[in-house]
Amino acid sequence: MTKKSKVASINEDVRRKKIVAAWLLTGVVMIVIQIVLGGITRLTGSGLSMTEWKPIMGFIPPLNHTEWQHAFSQYQEIAQFKYINHHYTLTDFKFIFFWEWFHRVWARLLGLVFLLGFFYFLVKKYFQKDMILPLATLFILGGLQGFIGWYMVKSGVDPSSKLYYVSHVRLSIHLVSALILLCYTLWFALKLLVPDEKRVVSSSANNCLILILGIITLQLFYGAFLAGTHGAAYAPSWPKMNGYWIPPALSDNSWINNPINIQFVHRSIAYLLLILIPIVSFQLRKIAKAQDSRLLRKTSSWMLALVLSQVTLGVLTVISAVKIRLGEFGAFEYLAQTHQIVAMCLLISVFTAFYLVKRGSTVQH
Repeated sequence: MTKKSKVASINEDVRRKKIVAAWLLTGVVMIVIQIVLGGITRLTGSGLSMTEWKPIMGFIPPLNHTEWQHAFSQYQEIAQFKYINHHYTLTDFKFIFFWEWFHRVWARLLGLVFLLGFFYFLVKKYFQKDMILPLATLFILGGLQGFIGWYMVKSGVDPSSKLYYVSHVRLSIHLVSALILLCYTLWFALKLLVPDEKRVVSSSANNCLILILGIITLQLFYGAFLAGTHGAAYAPSWPKMNGYWIPPALSDNSWINNPINIQFVHRSIAYLLLILIPIVSFQLRKIAKAQDSRLLRKTSSWMLALVLSQVTLGVLTVISAVKIRLGEFGAFEYLAQTHQIVAMCLLISVFTAFYLVKRGSTVQH
């Protein structure tokens, strides 16, 4: 092979990797939208409106009055309707049904985009051998996410269940597993776009980012706990919680089920991240300057801006919780949804930095 043909082969390989990465990044955006739709579904109390799980035909909504009445009668059998939404008319039911239906349809569309892209690139021979295992893992994670979604909804649609909403523990697992899928897809795309030689080297920074990712994961669980228990309404004040810096009887209550305890932990972790992320962000900027990484420098700046925005939104969200209107969208609901979106952006920025900083020591000259 001549030098010219080798260069052409390398360029073609790079081009194909960029196209596959674009497909993966499209998936990342769609996963973000899916999580946003999940947040809206939760805020509107829509998650239990579809009482049947039909993986194939579930994308078709009721098409006439008789079908709508049948779907509504099934909803009337569960605890949420009997004890919370017993005043709902068919029109009210159609509103909550739409968000759960849209959430499920978008999940199917997401799966279709991945599946069609996979077969297209397979036929075109864009995949290399080292992509096979990550692709298989990607599909396993996607399937697992769908199963967890069914498992979550099942906790509230059983007529014998006494849950008015889906289990907040199952909700947290559903959210975190979706974010794991998001991060894995992003990691796959970054591997194709950013070659190993363009990553910076710093074991200490890598360790710090692992610590921050662990803390963020715990925070995401508690954010889902807070959302699932509607816990913001139990202490809608700041900086104190109902007049206390440390609420009484914390040790006597559950750290998983009690809304006050959950909110206290969520706030405490937020303050910890507000301290740690700026410190690590400035550390990354120094490393990026020393090793000439413009991408890491930009990513570290985003980390700093997003954590400041996220904490501010958290404060505004909890203060606005005095006016929660279940089934409607007001200031609290808009702020809570924005809070979730910025949380995902923060996670993406930290995870990107984690990819860009690999372990090892720099070569001394």
